[in-house]
Amino acid sequence: MTDEIGRPSVAVWKFASCDGCQLSLLSAEDELLTIAGQIHIAYFLEATREVADGPYDISLVEGSITTPADAERIRRVREVSTTLITIGACATAGGIQALRNFSDMEAFRSLVYAEPRYIDALAESTAIAEHVPVDLELRGCPIETSQLVEVINAILAGRKPVTPTHSVCVECKLQGNVCVTVADGTPCLGPVTQAGCNARCPAFRRGCYGCFGPAESPNTASLASWLTDELAVEHPELVRLFRTFNADAPAFRTQSRRHEPDREEVAT
Repeated sequence: MTDEIGRPSVAVWKFASCDGCQLSLLSAEDELLTIAGQIHIAYFLEATREVADGPYDISLVEGSITTPADAERIRRVREVSTTLITIGACATAGGIQALRNFSDMEAFRSLVYAEPRYIDALAESTAIAEHVPVDLELRGCPIETSQLVEVINAILAGRKPVTPTHSVCVECKLQGNVCVTVADGTPCLGPVTQAGCNARCPAFRRGCYGCFGPAESPNTASLASWLTDELAVEHPELVRLFRTFNADAPAFRTQSRRHEPDREEVAT
């Protein structure tokens, strides 16, 4: 709902997350100043106590769905949002907390909490898109603010946002980075990870951790085979490699399960 001077309203919502993506927004004063006068921040509890009633033209959603209350609330958010954009690995793939999806939630509940009967949690941590329709996803752990600014500018201009779908390897080539896998024998998810971070980790001679999730049509099986044959990476290490910030993204989830001890290959 536009305000009295015709600016589209923007709401920022938090679900299960570390707040890192919201903090990235707050740390991007210079970038956001370029569009601040064109939008009305109607709901953003991390930044202001001012709350304007919906509906909202754009909703930015951080965090995964981990409780029945979350599942109900995201449906209400979807109802009052014209455009819903998920931001960060938690919202787009379940986040670090999705590591519990590979284990027994009930065992955690009984071991960790003194009164487990009071814990009302879902068996899995899931992405927003598994519960409601999502108009656009912004990857990253956390997101890159330049991508968010591009998306908001595109919406304001009525055009399609320009966001990368190629792999981190392309970013490494553009920056002239030495390949850490070939040169140093360092396991790296760059070949199967979506670009967007400017190859930050490989630029410092570290392997890519997959913060932006799987790239378009990632050949994770080929990468895992190469790491095993050429670098002698063992199965437990392959599991850990694919189970980080985007552990429950389908391509990463499938590949990590294939290397679990005593497990046959599984499909998605």
